[in-house]
Amino acid sequence: MKMLIGAKWVDTPERIEVCNPYNRERVDTVPRATVKEVQQALSAAEEGLAISRRLPVHARIAILYRTAALVRQRREEFARTIATEGSKTIREARREVQRCILTLQIAAEEARRIVGETLPFDNMPGSENRVGYYYRVPVGIIVAITPFNDPLNLVAHKLGPAIAGGNAVVLKPATATPLSALKLGQAFLEAGLPPGILNIVTGYGHEIGDALITDDRVRMITFTGGYAAGLEIARRAGLKKLAMELGSNSPVIVLKDADLDRAVELTVSGAFWAAGQNCLGVQRIYIEAPVYHEFVQRFVERTRKLKVGCQLDESTDVGPMISEQEAQRVEQWIQQALSRGARILTGGKRRGTLFEPTVLVDVPEGVAVDCQEVFAPVVNLYPVSNLEEAIEKANRPPYGLQAGIFTQNIEQAFKAIRELEVGGVMINDSSDYRVDLMPFGGFKRSGLGREGIKFALQEMTEPKVVCFNLDASWSLKSPFTSQSDE
Repeated sequence: MKMLIGAKWVDTPERIEVCNPYNRERVDTVPRATVKEVQQALSAAEEGLAISRRLPVHARIAILYRTAALVRQRREEFARTIATEGSKTIREARREVQRCILTLQIAAEEARRIVGETLPFDNMPGSENRVGYYYRVPVGIIVAITPFNDPLNLVAHKLGPAIAGGNAVVLKPATATPLSALKLGQAFLEAGLPPGILNIVTGYGHEIGDALITDDRVRMITFTGGYAAGLEIARRAGLKKLAMELGSNSPVIVLKDADLDRAVELTVSGAFWAAGQNCLGVQRIYIEAPVYHEFVQRFVERTRKLKVGCQLDESTDVGPMISEQEAQRVEQWIQQALSRGARILTGGKRRGTLFEPTVLVDVPEGVAVDCQEVFAPVVNLYPVSNLEEAIEKANRPPYGLQAGIFTQNIEQAFKAIRELEVGGVMINDSSDYRVDLMPFGGFKRSGLGREGIKFALQEMTEPKVVCFNLDASWSLKSPFTSQSDE
């Protein structure tokens, strides 16, 4: 496939192989962009912005709805692309396609609601003859950088609100999984999106990232990825708006009154969905002591039923990790934990990029799998004496995206809601529950700002104030105006 700059699909002399992570077979190749192509894309975005900011709202709505319809028509093609270039099983990929359709539809709906309001200028003495309002205008050129783990829907979460808000975008998809983004770009053009509003450059971040994030024409960067990369972007970006989702190592609390059947089923799914490569994935589970052993037994039994294998096999539950290098990293992290006293109850074995769903206990505080984002099919189980201890331990790491708690006690639930330092608390659910219209983001190192179409639209537009200074005879003088005010 080629990359999109303006109205043209552009190639480069050097190309990057996109490979199936399961067997390393080549799926396709994409251009290896250089700074030259980045400059071309930004120039095209300048031209696209002039069109986009004048595009009527009804036209933006129609384009987003038509794009959603095209994705629905080709949903199996999109699903197979997601599953072939990435880690998701074909069943997981189909769910991502459905979410992408919904994300685009929500963006179309929210485009209708980019509203301002009137302002009471006469609240200040001397301004009795002034009337006005504010409305929202596009922020400008947006650079969007997306990760490999949701190669279609996370792209839609950047493009949907950006286009709904009248902006132009230069998208840099994950090098490992660019094909889904390029296919979505094709759908946008077929849906009638004018050229230049969307540009997609493919390449290595270390080669083109700096040119993207430092250019003064760029007014906003929206990034989903790791904390270290996000910190470097923030340091180098200059005076730009930043929206960042930087991952987590999400906790779930299981109290003694929990429905254990529900808790086990949902936390197993939450821990091992997409081979654990999920920013909301369940990484730490704190179980109240009276039900600890029963929960652990049930959790391990359920985990052992998961089938690991080729992601295109309809019966596979857990597909490969994105690369062997990543799988080897996880292997090392587990070995570090084992050397400090942790125990494996199931899993722990690697075969190429396949990593068995792994359950650890006795994990000491401070090892990588305890306090960093593992981003792999690995989960830690910890006994706690009460909710207070669970909350204290859940809050220790420097991340705070989402958390879950299982309890039948409403007071305990509200205590967790108040005291957990996270952007979202899921009651009787795992930490990985999300719908695409909710505000999504976290505290501490988990990021800046919020995604979710309505909330991203606020980030991607800016208020513009309008004030009319009318003839003084238009308004009645306030009886509270003093002689010195006249």
